[in-house]
Amino acid sequence: MSAPPRAPLEGHPPTSRLRLAGPAPAVSGSGAPKVVAEGVPTAVRPDQQTGDGRYPIAWLTITAPRGATPTATSTCACGRNLFAAGHHKALALIADHTDHKTRCPLRTTQKRTAS
Repeated sequence: MSAPPRAPLEGHPPTSRLRLAGPAPAVSGSGAPKVVAEGVPTAVRPDQQTGDGRYPIAWLTITAPRGATPTATSTCACGRNLFAAGHHKALALIADHTDHKTRCPLRTTQKRTAS
């Protein structure tokens, strides 16, 4: 005797009716897939923003939600990563972050060290 056929799983259609999705036909009806949307440049253009050579080195993030404890995070590309929670500690970290900008080794230029 052979085993009875298994019932399909609940919520899954039988696999014999599934079809793979293909590319949508072109608007013209020719059946060829559309490669690029209209109005989209096909070539990559160079960045038009020339910039002035500056880039961020240090970040100060302050979070002070109403009715909650304020926090501050001071990070720098030189490796500095400090966190403070509480009103007084956050204010002290903000002052220390401002002071760090004057003594950070990444921000010190040759002009400042020669003087």
